[in-house]
Amino acid sequence: MKRIAFISEHASPLAAIGGIDSGGQNVYVAELAQALAAAGHTVDIYTRKESIGQRNVVEWLPGISVIHVKAGPVAIVEKEQLLPYMMEFGDEMIRFMREQQKRYDLIHAHFFMSALVASRIKRVFGIPYAVTFHALGLVRKQHQPEADRFPPQRCAIERMICDDADLLIAECPQDKADLVNLYGAEPGNIAVVPCGFNPREFGPFDRQEARRKLGLPEYGRILLQLGRMVPRKGVDTVIRALGRLISDRRTDNSDKINLVVVGGNSDEPDPQLTPEIGRLGQVAAAENIADQVLFTGRRSRDLLRYYYAAADIFITTPWYEPFGITPLEAMACGVPVIGSDTGGIKYSVVDGRTGFLVPPKDPDALAGKISCLLADQKLCNEMGRRGLRRVRRSFTWEKVGKLMCAAYDRMETRLRREKLARHKAFSFDRLLVTPSRPLNFPSV
Repeated sequence: MKRIAFISEHASPLAAIGGIDSGGQNVYVAELAQALAAAGHTVDIYTRKESIGQRNVVEWLPGISVIHVKAGPVAIVEKEQLLPYMMEFGDEMIRFMREQQKRYDLIHAHFFMSALVASRIKRVFGIPYAVTFHALGLVRKQHQPEADRFPPQRCAIERMICDDADLLIAECPQDKADLVNLYGAEPGNIAVVPCGFNPREFGPFDRQEARRKLGLPEYGRILLQLGRMVPRKGVDTVIRALGRLISDRRTDNSDKINLVVVGGNSDEPDPQLTPEIGRLGQVAAAENIADQVLFTGRRSRDLLRYYYAAADIFITTPWYEPFGITPLEAMACGVPVIGSDTGGIKYSVVDGRTGFLVPPKDPDALAGKISCLLADQKLCNEMGRRGLRRVRRSFTWEKVGKLMCAAYDRMETRLRREKLARHKAFSFDRLLVTPSRPLNFPSV
């Protein structure tokens, strides 16, 4: 059984999902830690302290502790501004490990700044580390260079980490290809381990009952978009697709189509607190469908199952996506998914079987696929059933935890072999006798 330290500088497992810098990485860290703990390992999660009220150490769940590290101001800071505080993060983590006599078999870093800290810990204590980047700077620059507010050193740091880390975790085949082709990572040091869903949280539920619980219209069709409210998530593409769909067909009240958008920085859909909601509202108004786009604001995870179940179709059309957990959660609730043909979505969604894939930023293509599903309830139901079978077979967090443990074990085996090989080479070199290096014995 392993003693594992997670480093997740900006994504705490205790944070409310859907707010500033809170999303899939928070879920990933929380659920993977629980899967590892359920397998008998112990996990300490180091994350940045963001408020005075946070205890330094939280005994969160059996086998899992959350350790809040002082790094920069004790306040919420956007992740794009955190790099200057990583030296302090490393100092405080080293101090804590020494004071508490913490010994770990390995470190698993999440995001490039956490990996930078892990690299330093490796040099101080000799602990090997794995890293899941969750997003790559060079990929971000390809898709939204004008919106990239991370420090320019990010990509150089990621290149260094690709050479320095003992194990790179790719979340899908595209992620692995990006690590190899863009960063020159060694393929043999990469393990593909997907994200997952929790079957205790997400499963099929009666659609009408879910709508009643949430106060949503019981009749008509509901499209769902759920996640962080930032431009790259492509929610405007969904709104424009709905506008095209409605302009091309006549609907009565029983066939009215609503788009429910879940997410934001507050529990109420406040454009002042979540500017993206304001922008999306303007897009809906321009499409003449403002009354058919319902913004809910942030919602707690215990309600998300009902939002998925209430929907006829779940839609996620980001410009790019390293993996994307929400399609798994939707499929776990028996809902067909239409997603962007990019990154992890094209890995989890089987086009034509569990849903459809469409090009990012293409509202016309998206409108066509929505229309196809809404016109064929039998196909809609069958895709939902296939998606449910697929995620239950391959994408539970228990399955992900086993895959991750196997990746850790392979890393440790490789490191032992490399250490043994270095030891043998060193021993042989000492005994090697050449004319320039005679074998001398001490005099008696």
